[in-house]
Amino acid sequence: MRDRIFACVAGTAVLILLASPAFAAGGGGGFTSYIVGNPADVVRPTTGLWVAQGGGTDVDENFVRMGAASGGGDFVVLNFNGGNGYNDYILSLCNCDSVETIVFKNKNASTNPLVIQKIRNAEALFIAGGDQSVYIDLWKNTPIEDAINFVAAKPAPIGGTSAGMAVMSQFVNSAMGRLTLTSTMALANPFDPNLTLDKDFLALSGLQGIITDQHLIERDRIGRTMAFMARLVNDGYTNDAKAIAADRETTAVINPVGNTVEVIARPDHPTPYVYFMRRSGPAEVCQPGVPLTYRNVTIYRISPGGTFDLDTWTGTGGISYTLTAEAGVLSSSNGSIY
Repeated sequence: MRDRIFACVAGTAVLILLASPAFAAGGGGGFTSYIVGNPADVVRPTTGLWVAQGGGTDVDENFVRMGAASGGGDFVVLNFNGGNGYNDYILSLCNCDSVETIVFKNKNASTNPLVIQKIRNAEALFIAGGDQSVYIDLWKNTPIEDAINFVAAKPAPIGGTSAGMAVMSQFVNSAMGRLTLTSTMALANPFDPNLTLDKDFLALSGLQGIITDQHLIERDRIGRTMAFMARLVNDGYTNDAKAIAADRETTAVINPVGNTVEVIARPDHPTPYVYFMRRSGPAEVCQPGVPLTYRNVTIYRISPGGTFDLDTWTGTGGISYTLTAEAGVLSSSNGSIY
C-alpha cells in the first residue's frame, strides 16, 4: 500500500464544527472543517518559508517558525480522511489567530468557493501526511492548486510532512501504483509499475527541478530516490537530476530569499539527516526490467547545524560522498550508503 503516515500530535483539539450550509456550498461541499481560535478572517504581514519534513512525529519547531512567518495570522491545515488532531497542537506553538483543518472528502471540495477562499486567506498553510496520490488526484489542475500557489506567492509559509512534503517539489513521486515502491523494487527495475512520476503541481522557489523523498533511512529508500532521479532524465523531465531526501522527524527549512536550507529535528531522533543528491546526464543503464546502473551520484548530507545553498548546490557543516548503483546494487565512496 502507499504511504499512509499520519503524524503524532499532542493534545485533543476543541472543535468548532462549521454549520451545515458550509458543507453544501459549491456543489455538494465535499469537505469537513474544524477550527480553533478566532473564526473571523484576519490579514497579517507574512514572509516566505518552506518547511518540508520527512514524516514521523512532528517537529514542534516547524510550527513555531511557520507561525512567526505568518505574522500570527490564520493557519490552515489540509488533509483527507483525517480529523482535527493538529488544531490545538499547532495553536499552542504558532501564536496564530486561528488554526483550521480542512478535511477533503472528495473532489467536490476542490471547486468549492468556500474552501478556495479559506486557503487563499491563509497566512500559513500545512499539508498533512497521508497519500500523495490522493493529493495529486484531488488538487492538481483544480482551483486548490491555484490557491496554494497564491499563498506561496504572497509570500507566506508553506509546509508539509511525508506525503505533504512529497508534493512540494516540482517533480513528484506521485505514488499512483498499487504498492508502495521500495528501493529493492526500484533498483531491480526502474520501470516498476509502482514508480510513477508527476510534475508542476506547486511552484515553490528553490524547489524547481527537484524531487523529494521521505522516511529515508527509516525505510531504506535512498535506492528508490536514485531510481527517481534516473527516470527523471530518462523520461525527459530534466537532464540535471536533483533530489532532497529527509529521514523521519527531520525537516528541511528553506528560505526562498536566497534559497538556503537549514535542518531542524526532534532532539531525540538518532538520524536527523537531509540528503542533497545530484547527477547530470542519463544513467548508464535505465531500461524496463533491467537492474539500474547509475554511477557517481553526488551526496551532501547535513544535520542540524549544517546549511545548504540550493542555487549553488553546495553545503557547509555536512559530509559529501558519491553513491553508485551497479546492476541494482548500491555502493558508496565512504563505505556507507547513508
